[in-house]
Amino acid sequence: MTTETRLPTIAPDACAVREVLDRIGDKWSVYVIHLLGGQTRRFSELKRGIDGISQRMLTVTLRGLERDGLVTRTVFPVVPPRVDYALTPLGETLLDTICSLVAWSEEHRSDVQDARERYDASQSDGGR
Repeated sequence: MTTETRLPTIAPDACAVREVLDRIGDKWSVYVIHLLGGQTRRFSELKRGIDGISQRMLTVTLRGLERDGLVTRTVFPVVPPRVDYALTPLGETLLDTICSLVAWSEEHRSDVQDARERYDASQSDGGR
């Protein structure tokens, strides 16, 4: 008799689970959570740290993460206004998983690129 690992089943009507996965699985949220790991950051620091994100997309992403209880936004009444972002305790529970995904991506980036090139080459010659 073999021992097999059973994955939890997801009910077909599990819209709430899908919504949460959509939030934490989008590419910008992963970067934001990763950058906020262990420290508070200002908007401009996050923008500089995430290559390719627009100001609008960063704003939308931060608002969504704040709405979902993963990020806090603290406004300081100074001139000019200062706004800091940090992970909430709930957001911190994602940090190990996100860091593992980022590390895996860095480690296997060239493997994925090689696989893409092989696949594209096989498709361009008729899939032979």
